[in-house]
Amino acid sequence: MRKWLDGLYDVSAWLAGLCMILVLVAVTVTILGRLIGFPVGGVDAYAGYAMAGSGFLALASTLKKGEHIRVTLVLGMLHGSRRRGLELAALLIATLLAGFLAFYSIRLVWQSWDFQDISTGIDATPMWMPQILMAVGTLVFFIAFLDEFCLECRGQRVHESSEDLHHE
Repeated sequence: MRKWLDGLYDVSAWLAGLCMILVLVAVTVTILGRLIGFPVGGVDAYAGYAMAGSGFLALASTLKKGEHIRVTLVLGMLHGSRRRGLELAALLIATLLAGFLAFYSIRLVWQSWDFQDISTGIDATPMWMPQILMAVGTLVFFIAFLDEFCLECRGQRVHESSEDLHHE
């Protein structure tokens, strides 16, 4: 299971990177189009979709690598069961919030599909298509928080050193 979860986080990170490359391509196409006098309508919207997709798809990998911003002032002063209790409470709250975010993101995609919602731009893109990147990203983010919570419950979660806690 561990190998599968780590693979899921890696795939999500690679997809986020691919989205960033798509942003680069879209911006480059727009610039080249302007230089040669050939307007490329709607490409800026796709750059925005890819940028949003990149942010959401990178959430889980960033969490699992310990790169999310954490306020550890109180946590650094606690030890033993108090520290573990605070960690568990924080992870439980974060898992619930990530679950709500994933649920409502998936619901938004479903509603966009159901209502046949399209973008207001010249491209008239069905909105469920770019929204699915957000839904997938938030779902993987929820899974990552659930993973962290379960690891903490079993005492297997890797913590920062106390020196790292005082520098954050």
